[in-house]
Amino acid sequence: MNAEADRRITALQFQQADRTGDWRVLGSGASTWYAAPSHSAGAALARRILALTQECVGPLPDGASLPIDLDIRADGVRVRIPLTPEDGGFRPDHSALAETVSSAAAELGLPADPVAVQDVQLAFDVLDQESVSSFWETALGYRRVGDEDVMDPVRRHPLIWFQDMDAPRPLRNRLHLDVVTPEPVASTAVNALEALGGHAARHGYYATVADPEGNEVDVLPLEVGADRWHGDRTEDWRLVFAAMACYPVADAHQAGELATKAAELADEAHLPVRIDLRPGVVVIDTGKDRWETEEGYEALAARVQEVARDLGLVADVTLPRFVQVGIDAVDIPAVRRFWCAALGYEPDPRPHVTDIVDPRQLNPVLFFQDLDASDDARRAQRNRIHLDVFVPHDQAEARIEAALAAGGRLVYEDEAPDFVTLADPEGNEVDIAVSVGREERWQAAHPA
Repeated sequence: MNAEADRRITALQFQQADRTGDWRVLGSGASTWYAAPSHSAGAALARRILALTQECVGPLPDGASLPIDLDIRADGVRVRIPLTPEDGGFRPDHSALAETVSSAAAELGLPADPVAVQDVQLAFDVLDQESVSSFWETALGYRRVGDEDVMDPVRRHPLIWFQDMDAPRPLRNRLHLDVVTPEPVASTAVNALEALGGHAARHGYYATVADPEGNEVDVLPLEVGADRWHGDRTEDWRLVFAAMACYPVADAHQAGELATKAAELADEAHLPVRIDLRPGVVVIDTGKDRWETEEGYEALAARVQEVARDLGLVADVTLPRFVQVGIDAVDIPAVRRFWCAALGYEPDPRPHVTDIVDPRQLNPVLFFQDLDASDDARRAQRNRIHLDVFVPHDQAEARIEAALAAGGRLVYEDEAPDFVTLADPEGNEVDIAVSVGREERWQAAHPA
């Protein structure tokens, strides 16, 4: 093993390396955003990055994947060098890869906007880590990573961290998750969750299932046929709040080809889509509800399916998954204002829709449900979930100030600048966190 290649560097060392100014270290690795005028311009950058990444890292062993995630949107591309708890930190070649990506974007004239990126994660306070993590691993179709985390194997949805509690802490947050998958997957998941000790309440279209400590997930749809358009031309797609198709690919070249063709079709149709390139798979989706509210998505889906099949690709119809976070609130406008500020989100402009969304469609949707102020039993049935939002280190102070100005209150700051805990007007908590400098501060506080 090459000792230099295996050497680990801290988040701060990565951030201070030459030519990593385009990048910000967050909770799941280093990320940046490159503004682009169209899907096609973003796809051109993605293809260039895929080719250069292969040159940068050299031949990969069997089963290994390129160490990069690419998320193409109508107005830009997020590029992420992912890390998991198993990785043990950055390596020097991660800095070299970041420099390579930055050079490729500069050659194409695409400007970086690194302060636009963030990672939203979920944290569960638990008494029985094993039983609760097993439940959520099954509920979300995630995989176990290390001792405390489960993560989406496709790295599109929030990582979940399970934090040990010394004693129960009731009456905290009114958060729950919705997980929307193809109908057979949803039905199987509900049965599996019951086998793990979950309590399921079936409501026709969906089931609410509580984990062994009472945290809730809504699993849907449970009605046969509710997850698809009808007709052969769109049989690769599943309707999981977003219309979504997932195509396994053999290599980076095939991924780039599909992304390019899907981007061209989206631009021709003047319809925004999300094209996410991950190791071994390309995911194309419309974003939540757009396929229902805007004309043309079914026709676009049919054209994407046609070009994917022309490339010899076969969709995996079990992979589509949509995860969103719900918050029960008595005063939805007040709570919604706080979370827009805390997450840097925007309100969905549709009347009677409470969603708030990441303006770049990179992080999970939050929605708000009416909670009757007189329903004491429901208000007492609190989940042990909160959100962690990893922001660029140079944006944390401004984000905290914005959330406080939007009606939040400071709960805990003893661990600042690593994280600060804020609460919305009804007590739901969020940690505004940074990664850069954490290791150095820990080492200073715990000298050998």
